[in-house]
Order: sequence, then C-alpha cells, then structure tokens
Amino acid sequence: MLERRDNAGGTWVQNRYPGAAVDVQSPLYSLSFEPYDWSRMFAEQSELESYTRHIFDKYQLNEKILTGKTVTEANWDASSKRWRLQINGTENFTAHFVINASGPLSMPVIPEFLGKNEFKGAAFHTNLWRHDVNLEGKKVAVVGSGASAAQVIPAIVDRTQHLHVFQRTPHWVLSRPDKPFTAWQRKILRHKWAAKLLRTIIYWVLEFRILGFKYSSNILDFLGTRPALKLLKKQVADPALRAKLTPDYNIGCKRILVSNTLLPALGRDNVSLHDESEGIKSINAHGVETIKGQQVDLDVIVYATGFDATDGLISYPVVGKNNKNLQQVWHDYPRAYLGTCVPGFPNFFIVTGPNTGIGHTSAIFMIESQMIYIMQCIDAVRKSGRSQIEVTAKAEQTYTDKIHRSMQKTVWHKGGCDSWYKSRSGKVIAMFPGFSFTFRRLCKLFKPSHHEIN
Repeated sequence: MLERRDNAGGTWVQNRYPGAAVDVQSPLYSLSFEPYDWSRMFAEQSELESYTRHIFDKYQLNEKILTGKTVTEANWDASSKRWRLQINGTENFTAHFVINASGPLSMPVIPEFLGKNEFKGAAFHTNLWRHDVNLEGKKVAVVGSGASAAQVIPAIVDRTQHLHVFQRTPHWVLSRPDKPFTAWQRKILRHKWAAKLLRTIIYWVLEFRILGFKYSSNILDFLGTRPALKLLKKQVADPALRAKLTPDYNIGCKRILVSNTLLPALGRDNVSLHDESEGIKSINAHGVETIKGQQVDLDVIVYATGFDATDGLISYPVVGKNNKNLQQVWHDYPRAYLGTCVPGFPNFFIVTGPNTGIGHTSAIFMIESQMIYIMQCIDAVRKSGRSQIEVTAKAEQTYTDKIHRSMQKTVWHKGGCDSWYKSRSGKVIAMFPGFSFTFRRLCKLFKPSHHEIN
C-alpha cells in the first residue's frame, strides 16, 4: 500500500479538527467481518482512529504500507502487461494490478479569495487543523457551513470571543440520535451475533430512506423536511436567523447534516452568521471585507471549504492502453463500470469511483461491495492463466447510461440545488441512484461477457 502521507489511516487519522465524528451509526460504519466494542452509537475521531489501528494490527497491514509515497503518474506497459507507477516524481514501482483507493474526499480545497495570502493571523483548512493555534478569546471565522463546519462550530464556540460563520448556502439539519452504550449494552454487543443483529437493524432502517431520495416526495417530506423544520423552529428562536438557515432546495439534494448542537451554537450571542448576501469580497491583513463593504477583524480563519470531489477523483495522470489518458476519458464527466473499471485501463480498479457514493447509509458497505467485484476480477485472471482483464466499452456504456437514466428520478438531480455531487457537466457523478443492496448484487454477479481477459 502506497500512502502519500507520513501516517496511514485516511479520513479518521487525517481529520483531527475539534468535534470530528462519523455521521453514520458506528456498528454499520465498520467492516462487516470485524465488529468493535464501540463506546457510543456515533463514534468520535479518536475512537475511529483506534478502530483503524486495530484493523492494521490484527491483519498485519503495517508491514505492507509504504508511507511518504506520492504516486505522481501511472502508465500501462503493454509489453510486460504491468503498471509502472512513478512515485514522488523519481522512484519507479511496478505492479500487476493497481487498486486506486485515494478517496474522493482527500484533496482539501481553499477558494482563491482575493488577498487570501495577505492575512496576518493563522489560517488553515479543517483537514489540516492547527492544534498549536489557541482560539481562547480570539475572533475566529469559519468559512463554509457543510459537514465539517457543522462539527467544528459547536466544538469551538465557547472558546472564542466572537465567531463569524460565512455561509454560502444553508443546509438541512436533522437531529443526531446519538448516545453512549451502557455497560450492559456493550457487554451484549461483544457477542458477534448481537453486533450483527444491531448492524442489520441499522442497515434496513437507513436503507428505507432511499425511497424518499428517489421514489416518493411524500416519504422525503415525512422523514426529512418536516422533522428538519421542526428542529429548526425548536432550536432557533430568532426569526431572522431562522430565515437565513432555511434552505430553498429539497432536503437530500445536498448532504444532510446530523447535529443536535449546530443550530443552538449559531444562535449564541457571540456568533454572527454571514449569508451569501454578506459573503467574502476579499481578505486583507486584518480579516475579511464582506460584499457589503463591512470590515470583519479576525485573529484566525478556519476554512471548512471541502474537497475536490467532482471531476478530480484521481489526482495523478493515469495512462492506459494506446496512451489513453484517464483524465481525457473523463473530460465530460467521470464514469466507470460499477464505479470501478474503465475500458482501456486493464488491471486498474478504482475504489469509491464515479457513482459509488451513498446518501442514506454507510460508505463502507459500498467499498466492501466493490472489493467483492475486484477480487473476482483478479481471481478470473489468475484462474485463466492469462495476464489482464478489462471491462468492455459496451458494458461500461450500458451501465453508465442506466445509472444516469435512473439518476433523473432522484433528489440529487432534481432537488433544486448545485452540490459537489455533480460534475461540471451537470451530471450527478458522486452518488449511486438506488438501494445499496442493489449495488452489492451487481458487484457479486460477476459477468465474464462484460470483460476481456487476455
């Protein structure tokens, strides 16, 4: 495993910002074959990192990880039928099969605000949190209002003298059904049958939500819009603030935030919410100038501005057969058979590739589904005694057409918003438009006729 950072572990090792926690129930947000003694329903960053370390240790993965290895280019060598990976711009590495698991939410993005580099205070992205910066009594800005901001804001509001939140668009917020597991509950859940039962119950409760996202606006209204509006009214007393926090698009069109603490935090006396009408015009040495010409003096700027998650699913050039470049293939929009394989790129697999995101359940379930398919591909090559496998262009085209026809019915397509779920083409390329068990079934049903093995 080639890891570009100095520490392996991905999301829950890298994201150490205050309040970092998972927004899917922990018993489901874990490997199906490796339950864990979770302390609470929604695990926090430190426990998620501990679980990751547990997996590394139990399955002896540390000895298979090379850190500080940034892949800068991947080239298919037709003569040897191997991939040649360039690492850190100089080192070469050869592989029979390549599985790209670099993650769709791993490249932090900070917009190029005018004057950004003139700011004299501390400024950093949530993904690269500066724990050496003391926020006590400081004037702090959080730029962004999405999932990371929703966790950071309640976690730091009490420390700051004043907190300015710059919101481009409001998000729908639902309550977070979180609680610690009691001692007796943890004792029961240490039995594999009990952990599996709880996981199964959570899975099917969450799976029901796709009915609202795709098939029924009434279900979406009942499960989403009504409880979200009720929570907003209950937790935000000020009508003007409530208006700023009320989205004008259908719930689910953007990522839904789950929090019991965000809305009360935004209503605190030491918090100012700047909506799009009073957003950032420029940044200067002392803080921010808003669109309305207001100077907001600041000591610290925290960018909760997300990741490059649409058209840049793979951050390095990938060159396949006949010098075909993957970035060129994806010029219109990213596409792949089962979100995993692209014609012309033999033995190359993409985990969390196009249209493998999930808006209603655990991403781990989708990743495991992809791995079932990838292992069948590799086994098919080994059993055949041949060297390479690639999906046919016809199979990929048929699959992609089906995905985007199905997407027309979903709230992600017709919900009235722009989000990182969409490519610059306007197509929704992040999400899978259906039940997660449907995707699992497609991955398990390996079809030799959809592939060329030679």
